[in-house]
Amino acid sequence: MSVTTGLFYAFSAVLLLAAFRVITARNPVHSALFLVLAFFQAALIWMLLKAEFLSITLVLVYVGAVMVLFLFVVMMMDINVENLRVGFWRHFPLAAAVGVLIALEMAAVLMGGFRVAVEPIASGVAAVPTNNTLELGKLIYTQYILPLEVAAAILLVAMIAAIALTLRARKDSKYVHPGEQVRVKAQDRMVVVRMDATRAAPEETIAATPAEKQV
Repeated sequence: MSVTTGLFYAFSAVLLLAAFRVITARNPVHSALFLVLAFFQAALIWMLLKAEFLSITLVLVYVGAVMVLFLFVVMMMDINVENLRVGFWRHFPLAAAVGVLIALEMAAVLMGGFRVAVEPIASGVAAVPTNNTLELGKLIYTQYILPLEVAAAILLVAMIAAIALTLRARKDSKYVHPGEQVRVKAQDRMVVVRMDATRAAPEETIAATPAEKQV
């Protein structure tokens, strides 16, 4: 067994263990951290398969952005773990059946791709060295430029909608609308109030010296 094969099995074992701990950990923060570990192991497997661009993208996008956001949300929210566990074993059989069905479907699709009907014929032409990132960039910005622009527009709309939904007016802001400042009148700025005169202080208090006050 080669070193690459050994690393593949090692990374796959850690990936399966981390994925299992994501759904079995009692603490949501621990689940998110195990998911980060699973993403790292998947990125290493893609690196072994010489898919460098996908590997780095997985680390930068999911681990560096999405999972950090998940961790912030989980730590900022006061999540009652006990309430989340209510009814877990009651729904476990249905969830397990769905999981097994999905696993069988994926196995059927993947096993069909591993079957080789015709053995590959070795050609005498030397393979031209290519760069995966370069070839992927050519495909994205030529053949798939329209789906890329549509995805970018959808993400932009989603970002604007998220900002609009979470934006709240600041109560401590001293902003005044310019139109209200222009329409203001002089009588609205100051109000004259008539008040009765206050009573004068008693003469004994006025005549008392500071030394007498201390005594």
